[in-house]
Amino acid sequence: MTASASASASVTADSARALHSPVIAWFDQHARDLPWRRPEAGPWGVMVSEFMLQQTPVNRVLPVYEQWLARWPRPADLAAEAPGEAVRAWGRLGYPRRALRLHGAAVAITERHGGDVPREHAQLLALPGIGEYTAAAVASFAYGQRHPVLDTNVRRVFARTATGVEYPPNATTAAERRLARALLPEDQDTAARWAAASMELGALVCTAKNPGCGRCPVAGLCAWRLAGKPAHEGPARRGQSYAGTDRQVRGKLLAVLRDAAGPVPQARLDAVWDEPVQRARALDGLVADGLVEPLDGAMYRLPMS
Repeated sequence: MTASASASASVTADSARALHSPVIAWFDQHARDLPWRRPEAGPWGVMVSEFMLQQTPVNRVLPVYEQWLARWPRPADLAAEAPGEAVRAWGRLGYPRRALRLHGAAVAITERHGGDVPREHAQLLALPGIGEYTAAAVASFAYGQRHPVLDTNVRRVFARTATGVEYPPNATTAAERRLARALLPEDQDTAARWAAASMELGALVCTAKNPGCGRCPVAGLCAWRLAGKPAHEGPARRGQSYAGTDRQVRGKLLAVLRDAAGPVPQARLDAVWDEPVQRARALDGLVADGLVEPLDGAMYRLPMS
């Protein structure tokens, strides 16, 4: 039995409640005032934030989020534009396929749900570009529903407090999902608050490096701290290398296209990276991903359809 499976098996209603109250009380005092947490954000604002915050820190998301909602305050507003405009507005947030997925979700919301982000978890999950995490997050944060919401921050909090290990596995496991369900409060409103609070605790206190155990509201209950903070023994944690990678080349190519008012000739794209094989591979990847549209005469543009 894995550590996570063992932990979920040993979680009782009382032990789960012992975590809920102090973490939620801490959140009530220390939660950041973020625009997608305000009532006026609505379900669409929550959904946009969830797409943008995947693999991107809050400080980089904030200005793009504000500009996005000012331009496209409802899904139908985004759906009416070409997908390339979503890629352009995505700017330098990284992983720009998220922009295409968000555009696709906006089109589906407009066509299937009258322009309103659906409430039901199954309907959210059926939208293009939305996986289990995003569906649960929108249902919980936008509609106050009871769902386990497992992002990297929450997984790290659960790994330390309940499992007694420093870091969760590289990919979410079935055991982690069982543990999350075991820790989920029964009351719907409390469950939604717990989802947001445990995520914020991981972002601000139980961080990947230099966790602030002295500021943690559940330090006295944390299995990892009580075990003496044993060092990570699992597979090496994946790094976030960027310089010199295809990702960097893709970013440079997209930057040229985003800044251009119309199609761009091959020669302008060739100028952004000296190594021709890597440059061609990156451009081919952008085309295959639907982020760039090739035209006749060795011209390229952001996608129009």
